[in-house]
This record gives sequence, structure tokens and C-alpha cells, in this order.
Amino acid sequence: MTTTPRRATLRRRIRSLGGKVVRRFNLLPAGTPDGLGEDAALLGSSWPYEVLVYFADTPEALYQIEQWYDTFRALDAQHPVVVVTRDSRTARVIRRDSGLAVRTVAHYTTLDDVLSRSATKLALYVNHNPENFTCLRFGTLVHASLMHGDSDKLVSVSNQTKAYDFSFVAGEVAVERMARFSTLYDAPARCVPVGRPQLDGQLLLRAGTERGPIPTVLYAPTWEGGQPSAEYGSLASHGPQIVRSLVESGRYRVLYRPHPLTGVRVGSYGDADAAIREYLDRAPAPTTGAPHGTDTHRDVGPAFAAADLLVCDVSGVAMDWLATGEPLVITRPTGDAVIASSPLLDLAPSLPASAAADVAALVDRELDEDPGRSARLALRERYLGDTAPGASTRRFIDACERLMEIRDREVARVSEGRLPPQA
Repeated sequence: MTTTPRRATLRRRIRSLGGKVVRRFNLLPAGTPDGLGEDAALLGSSWPYEVLVYFADTPEALYQIEQWYDTFRALDAQHPVVVVTRDSRTARVIRRDSGLAVRTVAHYTTLDDVLSRSATKLALYVNHNPENFTCLRFGTLVHASLMHGDSDKLVSVSNQTKAYDFSFVAGEVAVERMARFSTLYDAPARCVPVGRPQLDGQLLLRAGTERGPIPTVLYAPTWEGGQPSAEYGSLASHGPQIVRSLVESGRYRVLYRPHPLTGVRVGSYGDADAAIREYLDRAPAPTTGAPHGTDTHRDVGPAFAAADLLVCDVSGVAMDWLATGEPLVITRPTGDAVIASSPLLDLAPSLPASAAADVAALVDRELDEDPGRSARLALRERYLGDTAPGASTRRFIDACERLMEIRDREVARVSEGRLPPQA
């Protein structure tokens, strides 16, 4: 049957109305932005923001940008920052919690229109969401990947990094990692070491926190990963035994901090998480000091401040903990996760699943003797650079300013029709 123009128009209107109903009543599949943008109000306007943070995700991924709020606020004080989202629910939370300017843009044509008359120079990204390409298309911006943590996971050297003009990394080890594992990528030229600005406030909090009467061991596993090769998590294979061993020793207070995405892909991780929480709720408190507990605070800072030793997986938590100077134990995954040699993994005590029940003895040794302390402190500078409070935030802002200068120079060169300088 031939479709008449009137019938085709009616069908389009029905589909459009159906889409609006689905978005308005939050009936979208998980991970799908609602697309309820401010496009109508933004079209034909300009904005004063020099820096654009592009975050296309839905609320379950907010942990990836939340850790950057303090840093973005510090940058905003000198160079106006706007967070651009594709989801109105995400926008509401970021606006409430960060205090930053937030705009929700559903259509890239709107962003094209606004940027064409605005002074925006730099775009920052905290993940590799495929939707980032909506913003990466703009050649009048310099684009920099920040990501949401530095780690020895091989996913930290994703080939997706090549999409950005520059990649902000923590320290020289990250540059070496990129040079070693990323093909056809000039890591020394395109990686910008800035440390971990998130640690500036955490270290100040730790310095002002009194140590408890007995040591606190923080167990902070990562999630199960998006694919088997990235399944570094120990929660299902090690977790309950680690927690039980430490509690039953009677020598430690245990603080458990699960990853925000725990259990989203593998049910056994969710089961282990529930079992540990329930166990810690019922476990008798240590004879002195604070009780055992589960930490779900948005910021890892309070957990770091309370802890004397960290048990974790191959993850960004291990990198950040280096700043404290205190000992750590890193688990070994049981599945198909790819583990490459790295300075920290070669140094830190390794905990296979078969030894999880004996973790208390390993913790005893590390806290009493700490045989790797001097080497670990040397690694701290290689991984993180200067960890003096405030130093990393300053480096971050300086790096953003340099990239904006590069942008101005390149835009002027293109407008004048000059060829780029020869390498």
C-alpha cells in the first residue's frame, strides 16, 4: 500500500509524541539520555564560558564527574566553566551539587549555533562516552581527556584516547604506560601530567584526622568491569573472606567501600556486596574505637582519612592511595583480566584469592614492618608528581591555560590560511 504524504506526516507526529511521553515519564532504557534539552532557549544566544565540560551520561555515571567538582570550581574562578549534558536528570544533580553553570543540549545543531558566537576555547571530558563525538566535531575548540581516575588497568590506555587533542594524566608513569601500550600515539607530546587535583582536599582532610586506637583497614574493590578482559574486581572472589578475616582477627577496624557500579553486570558481585554489608552491620564492634562499617560517601576522602592501610584491586584507588604514603595490598583477579607489569604492581604485596582468608597476617606484616615503604614513597612522585596540597590543582589550571593559548594560536593560523609548523 502506498503511503500518502499526509499519512507519513501523521506517523512522524505520533512517533514524536510517543518519544516525548517516554522521556517525560522516565520510561527510557537504563543509560539512555532523556534528551530534554534547553535548545529552544539557547538557539540564537551566546554564553561567556571559556571552558566546556561535556558529560553526556545518565545519573548512574555521575561518580565519574563528581570527583572533579572542586577542581572545576577552582578553574571556574579564573576561567568561566559550563557543564553541558544531554540528560535533564543529570543536569539537575550536577547543578545542585557542584554550583557550576549547567546546560542541557539535546541537539548538536544547538551547540554548533551557540559556540559559533561564544568565546569557548577548551572542551574537557571525564570519560569515553561515544556521545563525546557530538562535541569533538568542533575544530575551534581544543579537546582534552581527563577521565575519572588513573590506574594500571589496561583500559587506561584505550585507543579512544587518540580522539582528543591532549590527555591529562597523573604523572610520568601514565605517560610511560601510554607510550608502551598505545600504538601510533605520541604520548610524550600529547599527554599532560597534572597529578590528581582531587587529592589536594583529601590530603588536608587526612592531615586533620586523628588516628584511631586500633588501625583501620579500608577494603575498596573496583566493579566487575564492562568486559571480561577488564574484570579486575575482587569482590566476588575475595571480598567476604577478606572482610571476615580482618574482623575476626580482632586487631583491626574494617571499613568497606564498594564501587558505585557494583553488581550492574555480574550478579555475584551484587550478592557479595549485600553479604559484606550485612555481615559488617552484625559484626561486634572493636573493643576500642569506631565500629566496622560501609562507606558510600560520594567523596573517597573521608574513607582515606580514616584508614591506615588499603586493600584494593588494580584500580585508580591504588594510585590515589599512594599520596598518603601508607601501605597497601593489591588483589589479583581470578578471571581473564589483562595484567601487565607496572612499578606499583611489581612492588605492592599481591593477594590471590587462595590467600584471602589469611589477609590479616599480611596486613600485620605491612603495618608492623612496611618493607616497601621507601620504594613506595619514591613511586609516589613518579605516579603523582608533587603531592603538596594545592600543587596539582595549580598544575591543572596552568595546563588548561596553556591549551587555551594553543587554541588561540591555532585558530589564528587557520583563519590566516597558514600551514602548521613542521615537526
